[in-house]
Amino acid sequence: MDYKPIYIVGADRCGTTLMQGLLASHRNIALSSKASNLWTYFYNQYGSLAQRENFERCLTAMLKYNHVQALNPNPERIRREFAEGEPTYARLFALVHEHYAEQLGKPRWGDRSTYVERFADEIYEAYPSVKILHMIRDPRDRYASSITRWQRGEGKVGGGAARWLYSVELAKRNLARYPTRYKIVRYESLTSQPEATLGEICAFLDEAYDPEMLRFVGAEEFRTRGGNSSYGRQSDTHISPNSIGKYRKVLSAREIAFMQAQTGREMRWYDYAPETIALSPREKMLFYLLDVPSNLARMALWRGIVSLSAQGPKALSR
Repeated sequence: MDYKPIYIVGADRCGTTLMQGLLASHRNIALSSKASNLWTYFYNQYGSLAQRENFERCLTAMLKYNHVQALNPNPERIRREFAEGEPTYARLFALVHEHYAEQLGKPRWGDRSTYVERFADEIYEAYPSVKILHMIRDPRDRYASSITRWQRGEGKVGGGAARWLYSVELAKRNLARYPTRYKIVRYESLTSQPEATLGEICAFLDEAYDPEMLRFVGAEEFRTRGGNSSYGRQSDTHISPNSIGKYRKVLSAREIAFMQAQTGREMRWYDYAPETIALSPREKMLFYLLDVPSNLARMALWRGIVSLSAQGPKALSR
């Protein structure tokens, strides 16, 4: 079957949830409010699905996962239809999404999962007509949003820089490989010019622009949560650019300096301008003697986790 799915990918806190809420509100697109994480958690984790016992182990694990439960899967129907075609992970995932879209009465299904951009080759091979939207955001604001939302941090600014670089480097690579089927969407453009940006996205997806998207009619959870910001509920609008540049109030000068030093080249490529940071003599000493070596180590640690993900994709999950 020629699936025409839509994948929303990118690093966490880059607007993937916002994009999910918008597209789920399109009359033709079905998207669960929860990231499925099917490729991250289940792809190639149970051996060949041509073997019945492997298929059953995989399906059983999927059915226990609450993000899959949100898609309201029908186990018996999945078993029956899976036996009628190719025994691949991609087809199994597609059946779950396809059935969900049918329940909503929509002709097209989508999926949202962070860092799934690393599976782009496998996804395009499985679904030749797929369109992928890759969300990116200023790395300073992305990190500020992350530590504001989760408090516990993510390997501090070194881990934040590594996460952002990993995602945007894949974005550049995937765009070069699939220029007509891969689109990079800046969070800043979406929140500052939502209607115009959504118009471009719908054209890319071969869908008519639907004004109802901006009302989040298909994303109740997003509406009740209070908008697209990590910095509290918004009463005036669900899409707000107010968080752009908020990193200046959240991050220290030394954190900004390290982030820019490590990501500056890629920032410029995506039209994010590094700013001049003035550090006092004491701050400079702490920056070079403490911040740089410790955060470079954190970057290396996160890259090591990425390498481990080749042996088990769950290692890259948050």
